[in-house]
Amino acid sequence: MSKYIAELIGTFALVFAGTGAIIINDVSGGAVTHVGIAATFGLIVMAMIYAVGDVSGAHLNPAVTLAFWLPRRLPGRCAMGYVASQITGGFVASLLLWSMFGNRAALPAGSAWQSLVLECVMTGLLMFVILNVSTGPKEIGVMAGIAVGGVIGLEAMFGGPISGASMNPARSLAPAIVSGEFHALWVYLLAPVLGAVIAVPLWRLTRASGV
Repeated sequence: MSKYIAELIGTFALVFAGTGAIIINDVSGGAVTHVGIAATFGLIVMAMIYAVGDVSGAHLNPAVTLAFWLPRRLPGRCAMGYVASQITGGFVASLLLWSMFGNRAALPAGSAWQSLVLECVMTGLLMFVILNVSTGPKEIGVMAGIAVGGVIGLEAMFGGPISGASMNPARSLAPAIVSGEFHALWVYLLAPVLGAVIAVPLWRLTRASGV
């Protein structure tokens, strides 16, 4: 049970801080800035990896959980519980933000095709890094938080203005349902899963032992 609670809290923190940074930047006339939003996403993920990485692995993302399950680095009996916890955490955070700031949906600036490719490639690169710095199904170690948080911040920096750099179905699904804004939601549910799945064989190719 502790693993699922850790995933719920970690995903809550990710959505509350990350989506909150986007909303507060909007209501404050750009006070947070694009760079600040990217840094917020990277730093909150880094913090959660150090906080709960040794408990659940700090997946905070259904696509990440799927990619750990595919090579059997995470038992199937745990995968569904992880995903349910992540979606629940995202919903709680989204509802709290909605109660404070009202309905403020963040929509992609680019086309659905551009967002699809960006989200797929960025999630693939993120998952490739995660698989290489993790032990079993867990993102633990001194450098794991820095590596994963750094990649998320980097990708949010360059991809955010076009696609929003979600790379996370839970991060996109909950705000969309709470706000009632479903434009291009399919992109944010499909692309991260595709990217994470593609990363698994690429990770295997870099490991001579094929673990």
